[in-house]
Amino acid sequence: MSVEPGSVRPGGRTARVRAAVLDAAGDALAEHGFAQLDLADIARRADVGKTTVYRRWGTVTNLVADLLLDMAEQSVSRADTGTLLGDLTANAHLVQRTLTDPRQGPLFKAIIAAAISDPRTAQALRHFYETRINEWAPCVTLAIERGEVPEDTDPHEVIRAVSAPLYYRLLVTGEDLDEAAADRAAQAAATAARAGTYHRSHS
Repeated sequence: MSVEPGSVRPGGRTARVRAAVLDAAGDALAEHGFAQLDLADIARRADVGKTTVYRRWGTVTNLVADLLLDMAEQSVSRADTGTLLGDLTANAHLVQRTLTDPRQGPLFKAIIAAAISDPRTAQALRHFYETRINEWAPCVTLAIERGEVPEDTDPHEVIRAVSAPLYYRLLVTGEDLDEAAADRAAQAAATAARAGTYHRSHS
């Protein structure tokens, strides 16, 4: 069975090489954006042989896809505060800190911009967010079990509703993306969930 470049999870020295290359790719994305990415430059930054990078990933798109896979797997686990609002607030603060980080913020902007025109990057980005939403969805499932929200609440829709206004500020309005904005996003999602807004579609 053939395997796409960058899709095998290695161990030992290969793992260290992968980590160094992905870190260098993230730095380059944050500094210059997707359009300026160059495998040779990334190899130089990572102090890795150019042939190794070309053989393992083949293209910039494959490398960015692997970077997103690694980011999804390394992300912080969900909170369990005992209340829906507490959990959603923790999620909102995590998103806010990530998007305002001097490296992570520009990195996400570059990847989102690339995903608009590159199908492989778009697919990898969707996988990244699906992974994160699946990680946090049990917060809503637990809230259903506690009776905080209606039984037919869609956990995934609630989690999406938390981060959506934060990304809107990052990508569209440029307004301050502070903890107060995160708190409002969490409060709005929790209030809407309790009101039954995010019921499952039965179509």
